[in-house]
Amino acid sequence: MHDDALQRHLLELFARHDIELEPDEEGWLLSPDGWPAIRATWHDEGRLDIDVALSEEGRIEESLAGEGDGEAGLNDALARFESGVLPVLLAACWYVTDERTLGLARWELGLREWDVFLGRWMVRGALASADIPDGVAPAIQAAVEREALSPGQHVLRLFHAHDDASTSHSEALLDNAPWAAGTQALAVCEWPADRDAYRAHQVIVLDVCDY
Repeated sequence: MHDDALQRHLLELFARHDIELEPDEEGWLLSPDGWPAIRATWHDEGRLDIDVALSEEGRIEESLAGEGDGEAGLNDALARFESGVLPVLLAACWYVTDERTLGLARWELGLREWDVFLGRWMVRGALASADIPDGVAPAIQAAVEREALSPGQHVLRLFHAHDDASTSHSEALLDNAPWAAGTQALAVCEWPADRDAYRAHQVIVLDVCDY
């Protein structure tokens, strides 16, 4: 699937949710007033990059690996995007919310309340979504409470991997930058250790309730 076909796929995907986007010459799909806009790029090494421009400065960036060669890998990455990322983007950026496809919460952080859009965990290997430790969400919330977030939208990307040698690795990003407090919060959760290799990945968007 070339970039043009990928763009058409995104147009059709958003149209199913009654969102009409307009392509521009740089590969972006624009909302009627310009923002938000989305662009997808497939790399032959097996990576799907998703960029969402919220404004001239605000940006959400996501990368998804696809398993399989060629178009099979792209289709795998698109399936992960549609299940774990798209519902969050639709709710947080285009205000189209389907509670069957994501988690919704409201967190009190400092003096403000925030709407929280929690994507489904995207898992691979010897882990099911039901195996995600119950302590992850409260641990991440506690870590966010220690941050001085500016009003607006913020994006959390959470990763945890466990390999065949029983070595585990956690990583958290806040607004596309390494987030040490989030990484530590993930690492101390009770992830399953007595099983084969697995990976887990979640996307969360926070949006302040009032400016």
